[in-house]
Amino acid sequence: MIASSKSPHEDVERVIRATGAKVTSARIRVLRLLQSAPIPLGHGDMEASLSKEGLPGIDRVTLYRVLDWLVESGLAHKAADTSGVFRFSLADRNREHVQHVHFRCTQCGGVFCLDAPPPPPPDLPRGFRFASMELDIRGECPRCVSTRS
Repeated sequence: MIASSKSPHEDVERVIRATGAKVTSARIRVLRLLQSAPIPLGHGDMEASLSKEGLPGIDRVTLYRVLDWLVESGLAHKAADTSGVFRFSLADRNREHVQHVHFRCTQCGGVFCLDAPPPPPPDLPRGFRFASMELDIRGECPRCVSTRS
């Protein structure tokens, strides 16, 4: 087998460059973390994972800035969990982001995007203008169900 001469960060670097932004180690590390995450991650989850890498830490302010940039660039989604903690997940670059239903696990706190579209907005009283709507379904995710069985 021939070893690849490509950098392990090459794909992530390409994605970052495609946005026109500067490639930084913090952006690479956070984006790679989101790529490998099976569920959306909160700030605390990310800080803990990044500190275990054996590399210099990313301070909290830098982490917040990178996450804000990822969301603004369309590379990540941000959604509040049942306790109000924001969790982040990798965006599907091949699909336009549209409003959709979320499933929130009451055991692990995970937030999962469902393909089901939300119902139409209710009729609003005169003078109100619709902006957006969120629909959350709550229950247990497959991982939590299997660990409790």
